[in-house]
Amino acid sequence: MLSCDICGETVSSEPDMKAHLTVHMENEVICPFCKLSGVNYDEMCFHIETAHFEQNELERNFERINTIQYGTSDNRKDSSLQCRADINSSVHSACASNQPKISAQSLPEDGTLKHKDFYSENLTESRKFLKSTERQSDRTKIKESIYETMYSPPECPFCEKIEDNSQDMETHVKTKHADLLDTPLEDCNQLLYDCPMCGLICTNYHILQEHVDLHLEESSFGQGVNRVQCSRDLELAQQLQQEEDRKRRSQESRQEMEEFQKLQRQYGLDNSGGYKQQQLRNMEIEVNRGRMHPSEFHRRKADMMESLAIGVDDGKTKTSGIMEALYTYYQNAATDVRRVWLSAGVDHFHSSFGDKGWGCGYRNFQMLLSSLLQNDAYDDSLKGMSVPCIPKIQSMIEDAWKEGFDPQGASQLNNRLQGTKAWIGACEIYTLLTSLRIKCRIVDFHKSTGPLGTHPRLFEWILSYYASEREGSPKAVCTSKPPIYLQHQGHSRTVVGIEERKNRTLCLLVFDPGCPSREMQKLLKQDMEVSSLKQLRKFVGNLKHKQYQIVAVEGVLSSEEKIETSFSSLYS
Repeated sequence: MLSCDICGETVSSEPDMKAHLTVHMENEVICPFCKLSGVNYDEMCFHIETAHFEQNELERNFERINTIQYGTSDNRKDSSLQCRADINSSVHSACASNQPKISAQSLPEDGTLKHKDFYSENLTESRKFLKSTERQSDRTKIKESIYETMYSPPECPFCEKIEDNSQDMETHVKTKHADLLDTPLEDCNQLLYDCPMCGLICTNYHILQEHVDLHLEESSFGQGVNRVQCSRDLELAQQLQQEEDRKRRSQESRQEMEEFQKLQRQYGLDNSGGYKQQQLRNMEIEVNRGRMHPSEFHRRKADMMESLAIGVDDGKTKTSGIMEALYTYYQNAATDVRRVWLSAGVDHFHSSFGDKGWGCGYRNFQMLLSSLLQNDAYDDSLKGMSVPCIPKIQSMIEDAWKEGFDPQGASQLNNRLQGTKAWIGACEIYTLLTSLRIKCRIVDFHKSTGPLGTHPRLFEWILSYYASEREGSPKAVCTSKPPIYLQHQGHSRTVVGIEERKNRTLCLLVFDPGCPSREMQKLLKQDMEVSSLKQLRKFVGNLKHKQYQIVAVEGVLSSEEKIETSFSSLYS
């Protein structure tokens, strides 16, 4: 099927289409907008494009509207194509013959019609066509609304008067309603007033004043709302800040409490029991793990209860005779040692189930006291004493506090040691020895005196303590000096001698309460190996803690000196 581009008529063959187009060319062409006639088809198209551009553009807009509105459905697509063909038919037929959908067979035989009758008939057909398209789709309603807006008589927006054309309506508005216009008439001499806030032109001063008052009221209301909003925002911000501060203080308080509890656990002040409770608990664990027979558990428990009752250490962790074995070894071997000075006899005590992790200070006191008990010079001060157990040592320190020794230290430990796992250090050792009328002093090495954080001055002080005359002395010297209590952060040990190596370097000999008896007993063998001494030897590069404290025994105090010492400074 072939479709005519002018009127939209469809024919079945090409010869029929040629005949149909011939009819269009022979009929008179009339402008559908201004009724111009007497020109050919091409001239009429040029006339419409130039003289009636806006009306022609309107028709094109109809086509665009139809394409957008009805282009989504297949059924509506066919309807849209048909509508566009109908519109093209109406426009082109108006230009050519004002007779849409006229086929070659419907024309009169003579091929000519009177212009008036033809136009009337064509107009009737056009009206019928518009009515039919109106029933076909809603697009026609949009078209009629646009035409009504474009071609209806203008109406006055102030008094609703209708004029014939827009020029008359403009004259009417300028003359009758000039006082309502933003732009006054040029020949009007009336005073005008501009609003300083929005630029509105008023013809009356009072009206302008009322108008400006409205601006001010609106501004005042807005400022009031802003003030209320700002006040609410400020209140909310203060609440949020207070809540944040409260949370921060709560978190800081919780962290401080956790750190304090951690320190309490670390220093045995968390009320979790003392030596007795820990001993029983650890032995029960050993039994549950199959490493201790129940009968052994009950035997050790009985021994512990007896030891606690009399206040004397049961000797289960003691190793004796080490100093004598060392003296023999240095006399017969140790070719890399130039000289060595050893303290008086000392028994080694190591930690047990009851004090593991916190009892090093108590065990070092037992070592120091074991040496003093073997020295006749201290018999008067230590008459009738034996090496006490740890709970007894705690009780002895508490008694020294009650006598007035070290009130600051007593306050820090809440004046209580028994039943706790509290650590003790150099101050408590000094306090206990002084209460027993043992003269001693604390020397503080509070900073490094050598490269890489070492303390060579500490070694020199200990050498001067043991070796009063270095030259001319034998290779191994067993002195009458008691051992030295050595304290650093987190641990303490006992110095029992010092070596001077062939290269003139110094090496301390140290008893560590963390070393078990089975290791210390290796030093008692006749053929002692050099490797066994590794656990005793501490060179300058081995001691790199930030601070060290030592407690050195210097003799015996009289009763008067003991009283004076209780009120004097602890540090030399």
